[in-house]
Amino acid sequence: MKPTLEEKRAAFRALHAQGIFVLPNPWDIGSARMLQHLGFQALASTSSGFAWSVGRADYASSRQAVIEHLAALSQAVDLPLNADLEGGFAADPEGVAETVRLAVEAGVAGLSIEDTRLDSSGLYDLALSVERIAAARSAIDRSGADVVLVARTEGLLHDPGALTPAIDKLVAFAAAGADCLYAPGVREPKDIVSLVRAVAPKPVNVLMPRPGLSLAQLADLGVRRVSVGGALARVAWGALLAAAAQLRAGSFEGLANAAPGAELNRIFAAFE
Repeated sequence: MKPTLEEKRAAFRALHAQGIFVLPNPWDIGSARMLQHLGFQALASTSSGFAWSVGRADYASSRQAVIEHLAALSQAVDLPLNADLEGGFAADPEGVAETVRLAVEAGVAGLSIEDTRLDSSGLYDLALSVERIAAARSAIDRSGADVVLVARTEGLLHDPGALTPAIDKLVAFAAAGADCLYAPGVREPKDIVSLVRAVAPKPVNVLMPRPGLSLAQLADLGVRRVSVGGALARVAWGALLAAAAQLRAGSFEGLANAAPGAELNRIFAAFE
């Protein structure tokens, strides 16, 4: 029996309560269903992966397109879905709140709001960033839905040494009602520990876009959940680029590692 939306949201909330879990990032219905088939417990959308799948650059998708994408993913799988809402598709708190309302109605179990300005010129200052997270919290509360609010600062992606400002923002986001905190770009174990301790007991998400620390090592550092952003999409694009380059050169050797069509048909037929 398929779980209800309320059951998916409750399961997602419970995953954050203890231990550690991996939150892989599909970019379309097929990749979402494959990740469910492989046994993952929850999924997260990826703004970059979705944008590339429709031939656009990251951050070039409209709010309407993203909301429709989230609704399609949520309905296609039995797993809870965390939504990558970029910067909320608005600068003002009221606009962020409207985006959150739409995402909740689309059927997500969690959603993230980041502090990158709409024109990608930098980050919102601390005061406005906190107002935006508080507005997202209020929008979720008004909906009555048990949706996990993830607040993220992109500061470490701009300046890997800016740990203190990143921690200050996450602490303020936690006080404003965020359920989970996220600072993409944190890599060093000591920095991860500092971040985890600063917002404890609230859970921390760590982005692993490339090989590095293992899941067991991240668990030892106190991390509660791990996502990979657009990395799986980049793996898929990397395989296509490599195989297509060989085709262009007149060789079909790049097709040797293709997944069997019969196996793919069997997996996806189970969802019908």
